[in-house]
Amino acid sequence: MNTEENKVLLNVVETAAYLNLGQTKTREIMKRNQKIFVVRIGNRNYAHKGLLDKWLLAQAKL
Repeated sequence: MNTEENKVLLNVVETAAYLNLGQTKTREIMKRNQKIFVVRIGNRNYAHKGLLDKWLLAQAKL
């Protein structure tokens, strides 16, 4: 079974839950940071959890 904590890629709903944000704000953040932690497969965007965590740490240090 692939639980959310073991996933490498998170969809928008999972990313919003992970960040404790709404889906609209999550989509906005993902759009602004497409080259940093977003993986596009077909017409869908996924957040790479490892890169997202790295980005979050960098934001906390600002």
